[in-house]
Amino acid sequence: MIRARTFTDARQQAHSNAELNWWIFMRISGLILIFLILGHIYMTFIQVSESDATFDAVVNKLASPAWKFYDWLILTLSLLHGANGARYSIEDYVRSRPNRAWVKGVFYTVIALLFTFGTVGLFSI
Repeated sequence: MIRARTFTDARQQAHSNAELNWWIFMRISGLILIFLILGHIYMTFIQVSESDATFDAVVNKLASPAWKFYDWLILTLSLLHGANGARYSIEDYVRSRPNRAWVKGVFYTVIALLFTFGTVGLFSI
């Protein structure tokens, strides 16, 4: 696990390219998620009046492939970002190797189900 603040330190601490790539992903996805979520909040709660926030308005908005992709991107990045952060916590706090494997297996299954249900729900509208 990399505990660095700069890219140079991360490269020195990385035991594999995969771990370094996840370290980079966490920084980039976090930054992208900030703007995606702020845009979503603006377009959902500020730009639209309370009387216009109806089920039909949401269905009409999601009729556009661009909106579906925007929401799917938030779903995908947030699940990957959160799962990777939780992986760090699991590795820190679950010391037993067999227990860590079980916890990660259950956790990744839940993440996969959330992603599947979220994608199906989003694209079935």
